[in-house]
Amino acid sequence: MRDTRLIAFILLSINYFVPQICGQELLRTLFAMTNDIYFNQSFRDTVDFLPEYDFIVVGGGSAGAAVAGRLAEVEEFSVLLLEAGQDETILTDVPLSASLNQLTAANWGYKPEPSPIACVGLKGGTCNWPKGRVLGGTSVLNYLVFNRGHRRDFDGWAEAGNVGWSYSDLLPYFKKLENVQVPQFQDPAYRGMDGPVTIDQSPFETKMLRAFLEAGPKFGYKINDPNGREMLGFSKIQATLRNGRRCSSAKAYLRPMANRPNLHIAKRSWVTKILIDPITKTATGVEFLKNKRKYAIRASKEVILSAGVIGSPQLLMLSGVGPADHLKSLGIPVLQDLKVGYNLQDHMSLPGLVFLINKPLSVRERDVNNPLTVMDYFLFSRGPLTIPGGSEGYAFVKVPNSTLPDDYPDIEIVLGTGGLNNDDSRAIGHLLGIPEQFYRKTYGPILGKHSFSLVPVSMKSRSRGRITLRSKNPFHWPKMVHNYNQDPEDVRTLVEGIKLCVKIGESESFRKYGARLNRIPYLGCENEVFGSDKYWECCIRQIGSSLQHQVGTCKMGPSGDPSAVVNPNLQVHGIRNLRVADASIIPVIPAAHTNAVAMLIGEKVADMIKNLWRNSV
Repeated sequence: MRDTRLIAFILLSINYFVPQICGQELLRTLFAMTNDIYFNQSFRDTVDFLPEYDFIVVGGGSAGAAVAGRLAEVEEFSVLLLEAGQDETILTDVPLSASLNQLTAANWGYKPEPSPIACVGLKGGTCNWPKGRVLGGTSVLNYLVFNRGHRRDFDGWAEAGNVGWSYSDLLPYFKKLENVQVPQFQDPAYRGMDGPVTIDQSPFETKMLRAFLEAGPKFGYKINDPNGREMLGFSKIQATLRNGRRCSSAKAYLRPMANRPNLHIAKRSWVTKILIDPITKTATGVEFLKNKRKYAIRASKEVILSAGVIGSPQLLMLSGVGPADHLKSLGIPVLQDLKVGYNLQDHMSLPGLVFLINKPLSVRERDVNNPLTVMDYFLFSRGPLTIPGGSEGYAFVKVPNSTLPDDYPDIEIVLGTGGLNNDDSRAIGHLLGIPEQFYRKTYGPILGKHSFSLVPVSMKSRSRGRITLRSKNPFHWPKMVHNYNQDPEDVRTLVEGIKLCVKIGESESFRKYGARLNRIPYLGCENEVFGSDKYWECCIRQIGSSLQHQVGTCKMGPSGDPSAVVNPNLQVHGIRNLRVADASIIPVIPAAHTNAVAMLIGEKVADMIKNLWRNSV
């Protein structure tokens, strides 16, 4: 393995100089060689299809990879996985490069509609919604944070009629998917140590993390495992890391199955329609394009739609399953009238809270942009490049006058090892959509200074959005209306979270490093009193951003729920042999980074499918 890494590092180093010497074609060839050596192999791309498979899985993301990988464990099942993107690369593997990954072709690059009360200071007056178009999906683009959520989240789902989705029902699946590498968190009552998804912590840490953890008890919180017995508390971030590298769902679920003859993986395959018999209302297969050729492949047992919170409702509506009035307005024959696309939920945050320090203890972009740091990472799996998305710690906390139960967090606070004032490449700024004018105005006087950041995240948003079709063209983005900040309580909670961040960042634990909040006002909020509630409300509306945890657009609910799209077995109401298995089925957003929950959904639905069909083979 060490020899493989050395060869990959040498080739990667050559890649750096080749564009100036030999041009782009040789660069692409060398990069492909590097990638193949580093990963040992790319996934074999299926180009010759069977006319029929037992199961067709649409989308190879966090949930879809889990579904396909688990179904392929049954040798008698034939499984086709269709993914619009390609393989991960050597660069998407680097934890610290998460924001850069989202600027590549591995990202669908979605943008929701502009809003007069949210994201108004970002480019185009709208937010960016990066979503993975790659094997592994958004688990290849995200910040690697592993967080299950609170037991009350899942108990609430069950109380709404979703039998089998309580915390006690789901805990075995969380444990089944986990391979926890952190010794102090290996509690067999709550954590799993034998699963496919490796959970670890970065081997690198700064003194800012120590200060953050020191602050926790002073604010009344334990240092704990938020994925264990209690969620409230402070902790070093747990991440989907394996030997210092990203452990995506593709690595976890597909790579071990890649050579199974019963699993066919087709990359660059764009599904355009679910084939549904209009008489029997039975899903019979899918249509898709690959290499400019149209295919129609049958599924003898089931089609499992795992195209994500945007792609899954879009495909259902294109196939005639959705709100009748909306489909009729576009001339799409209605096969089943369901509330597809409704119930869109997300977590909002406020980026850009920069705390300056008077010692060189943080990690700046310029500090890691050198060959020694890269060599340390590729050869020895250590150093600052192993920090998941630049985030070192997280805390789950309460705010004053909380309306949630005492043990339930209102806010997550994420500690960043650096600040936006050191975004030299503007990768984070581009990811968030922050205009250059904003960057220069707010951070210009402090560019290059050592700093850290605290990002507040609202855990239980009340605002609801919707996704609709723009046209019958499957290559057109759907219309995405987020409705962020529509509910005043969402704004109030986030304001309280911001004020708590300021108290923590300027507390005694950080004060020994001279920590103080950058008090240059956000562009567009100069007329408000700095630090007042009105000032922070203005900041939220200017550049408050999604944490990319969109859920809910194919809501799970029992047959008596008029807003439900799928039942508790994730079968589409009124359509046989069609399920949805991804974050779109989540009825109410959990207090969680949703990647872990999406993989759990894949695990659980795979068991449901196995139990139903195993005796038929």
